[in-house]
Amino acid sequence: MKIPHILQKKPYFPHLVRIKSKSITMFGLFSLSIFILITIIGPFLVPNDPFTANMAERLASPSLTYPFGTDHMGRCIFSRLIIGSQTTLGITALVVAMVILIGIPLGLLSGYIGGRFDSFVMRLADGVTALPEFILAIAIAGFLGPSLTNLMISVVLVKWIGYTRVVRGIVLLEREKEYILAAKVGGCPTWKIISRHLLSQIISPVLVLATLDVGKVILIISSLSYLGLGAQPPTPEWGAMLNDGRPYFQTIPELMFYPGMSIFILVLSCNLIGEGLRDKLDIKSI
Repeated sequence: MKIPHILQKKPYFPHLVRIKSKSITMFGLFSLSIFILITIIGPFLVPNDPFTANMAERLASPSLTYPFGTDHMGRCIFSRLIIGSQTTLGITALVVAMVILIGIPLGLLSGYIGGRFDSFVMRLADGVTALPEFILAIAIAGFLGPSLTNLMISVVLVKWIGYTRVVRGIVLLEREKEYILAAKVGGCPTWKIISRHLLSQIISPVLVLATLDVGKVILIISSLSYLGLGAQPPTPEWGAMLNDGRPYFQTIPELMFYPGMSIFILVLSCNLIGEGLRDKLDIKSI
């Protein structure tokens, strides 16, 4: 028997979930904004040279001169954290931009043209995804050699697949709809159909995917640098700083705590923003 509308149980706080989701997203935006601001004005904030070693101040405790103390080479941890944010965020931004520039065209062409080109792209994607992303990134970075450039190449080679598949799936759904068929009948060229009609349909899903992917890219970059396959001394980078502090974890755990918390907060902020965007744009397939 159908329960009358007036007798149906209603939530006590119907807007609580929406308010909570918005607050969490705003917290993510606020945190990410702080990281970006620090990255931009970082060189003006550092109290010491992050590259110069001073063995006389090796493993010094926090002080006015060294707010977070010094590392095993006598370098200011606070200064290296700030400059390291430029390395970590800069590489992440470049990787995500390159992955988008590769994944979107391949997905558009693969989904719209189909045929042998689609089969080739999908078989290539299947071959790359035969191994987990992180394991494959380690293998590629190890083969190319340790450097920031090779680190970026290895991450791009394993991350383009997700964007290509998302874009291809949307195009496969859209290309059979009436407005696309009408454009074809009207003599609209392929490039115009893709740029005018299909490209607008993938902006929101790609934006959400990219926002959620930033945290994953940061973790991969930091992990590879931790393993010695990314940033090389004396370049400050959060993953490399974790590796530098590893031998002193039991005696001076803050050497790993500061870069570790920086990575954690940054990844959390990006994920919160991505979840908020996904809910706002009502995208459930990512």
